[in-house]
Amino acid sequence: MGGGGGGDTFTVDDALLTLGFGKYQYFVLAYAALAWVSEAMEMMLLSFIGPVLKRIWRLSAKEQSLITSVVFIGMLVGAYSWGVIADKYGRRKGFLMTALVTTSAGFMSSFSPNYATLLVLRCVVGIGLGGGPVLCSWLLEFIPPPNRGTWMVVFQAFWTVGAIFEASIAWAVMPTLGWRWLLAFSSIPSFGLLIFYLCTPESPRYLCLNGKIKEAMTILDRIAKVNGTEVPSGTLVSDDDVVAACAGHKVKAEETEDVNYKDVFITTFA
Repeated sequence: MGGGGGGDTFTVDDALLTLGFGKYQYFVLAYAALAWVSEAMEMMLLSFIGPVLKRIWRLSAKEQSLITSVVFIGMLVGAYSWGVIADKYGRRKGFLMTALVTTSAGFMSSFSPNYATLLVLRCVVGIGLGGGPVLCSWLLEFIPPPNRGTWMVVFQAFWTVGAIFEASIAWAVMPTLGWRWLLAFSSIPSFGLLIFYLCTPESPRYLCLNGKIKEAMTILDRIAKVNGTEVPSGTLVSDDDVVAACAGHKVKAEETEDVNYKDVFITTFA
């Protein structure tokens, strides 16, 4: 980043470093944490409903284990698919779609009339859960580079919160209301993601990399206002522009170096 002249440029990471970690990042962390709690709950409930369904539907051990396996199969598909979608259409649209899939399939699975329907719906839930890394990317792209390691550890801790919360709900609900209510209650955090979705911003880094500099600057200005800081002076550029500029300087330097060697050769042996 430049010093202060009209030709100065800065990247999103430069701006985040200046803006610091403040109230805006706490809001982003809270939303991402809710998603991580939701994902932990959807995974944790499998250990509670499996034994109950085995008894009620008289499943074999293999059939019981398949209830868990189909979720991971769905996650395998979703992990790749949501990454492609998030890179093409934006982080924000990516995790909206994952929340829609997880919420709808998770809630509908509480109405499953039979084993086959439950397997299909839980597999769809797994596809939605596979989008977890999209939310991690979205969160990290709002955090200043030096702080990312620390806050990623904090973020991961919310998985434990979700697991404990799910165990508490299972302890309260399963003996009285049954497994269907556990599935329904476990989808509530995912509904929360949809409710607060309109308040979430797009990643400024994604916007910048896709040439939407004005929109990225709007987000950075909003962060500065909430955090009580200021955006660096100069022109916002993407990381790709910086890399391209560096590559251009390298090529020019190599060409100059070649000319100098040629001049030395001619001077020496002429």
